[in-house]
Amino acid sequence: MSASTALLTDRYELTMIEAALRDGTATRRCVFELFARRLPGGRRFGVVAGTGRLLALLADFRFGDEELRFLRDRRIVDADTLAYLETFRFRGSIAGYREGELYFPGSPVLTVEGTFVEAVVLETLALSVLNHDSAVATAAARMAIAAGRRPLAEMGSRRAAEHSAVAAARAAYIAGFDATSNLEAGRVWDVPTMGTAAHAWTLLHDNEEDAFRAQIAAQGLGTTLLVDTYDIRRGVETAIRVAGTGLGGVRIDSGDLPVVAAEVREILDGLGATSTRITVTSDLDEYAIAALAASPVDAYGVGTSVVTGSGSPTAGMVYKLVARQDAAGDWVPVAKTSAQKASAGGRKTAFRRVAAGVATAEVVAVVDGADPSEAAGGDPGSRALRVDLVRDGQIATELAGADGVRAARDHHAAARAELPVRALGLSRSDPAIPTVFA
Repeated sequence: MSASTALLTDRYELTMIEAALRDGTATRRCVFELFARRLPGGRRFGVVAGTGRLLALLADFRFGDEELRFLRDRRIVDADTLAYLETFRFRGSIAGYREGELYFPGSPVLTVEGTFVEAVVLETLALSVLNHDSAVATAAARMAIAAGRRPLAEMGSRRAAEHSAVAAARAAYIAGFDATSNLEAGRVWDVPTMGTAAHAWTLLHDNEEDAFRAQIAAQGLGTTLLVDTYDIRRGVETAIRVAGTGLGGVRIDSGDLPVVAAEVREILDGLGATSTRITVTSDLDEYAIAALAASPVDAYGVGTSVVTGSGSPTAGMVYKLVARQDAAGDWVPVAKTSAQKASAGGRKTAFRRVAAGVATAEVVAVVDGADPSEAAGGDPGSRALRVDLVRDGQIATELAGADGVRAARDHHAAARAELPVRALGLSRSDPAIPTVFA
């Protein structure tokens, strides 16, 4: 199977290229912008995720023999277009928010500049990656806020498509989760992995005690035993009888979790297992985690909710042409003006206005005719939000691997620390800071 990513796109991208090659507009310089008109689900901020994945996919964005054969056999484009695509490489430039950065309505999350062909053909790929990963990261950040200092593990692989599961684990880790159950995310992106045993392990054995003894023999006393396959009280008592008071942890996956967690803590303490940790799972989301804040819980495992964006499975970002060069080489701002889907024309840059360490506004400035980096110091008391990701076809490869994931995680923690207190609420609300167009 081909390693090319060029057909991870919509047909109309290529039919537009065919038409542009015919009418001479294919090489016209253009600027496309990826942004969100609003935050989904009444969220107070969004989290940029997927940038490193996009860069890795861009490295393989080429039309090889298999891709060209498919396009020719299905008569999707003509012979001249096939000949053009045969040597296609992205030689344009991409700038954008750092992965892990926060974004707000109108934030120019990604700016793609190149010929019309180079820029338009990336639309579907860029949107499919950033819309999914940013939705997961935004939900994960809310869960991390609700969890406070308690560890979070992502364990939703069985609730997502196989490749989406890996992407979701990566995005959740960037936004504050501590580990994943997904081994491929550990292999490719160096996300810490975790996991011990499911109910099937207990059911495999003749009784719960045999299952616990076997697990401890294999994994040691630091393991976590799943105690709710049958009766929870009996399960906890059996766990401590088998392991002793040095057992690492127990996991609860059912019941009224605040009530059950309190009962399990009482049982453990009564048996002398005061250092045995309690992990809870069972369809958790940010609201359920927040409800457990006062409960004697030590860690959380989250599945379905985080990998599906906790009710907002897409970030709702769009990819629009905002500027192009005319026949004289001058930049012309362009914008869609239809009702409810209007966009702001012109190449842009962005800053986060910060006062006394607290973010107060998202400042978006039109910089047509200038390199956006030249305006980086133009707004006192703010920090520039955008960095170069691709320059004249050269990809910032350091952002596309496991090191990029760790850098994104660190950057997210710093960016989230700037948020005003009202941004930490979980209820539906307006964005935590306003977007100001300068």
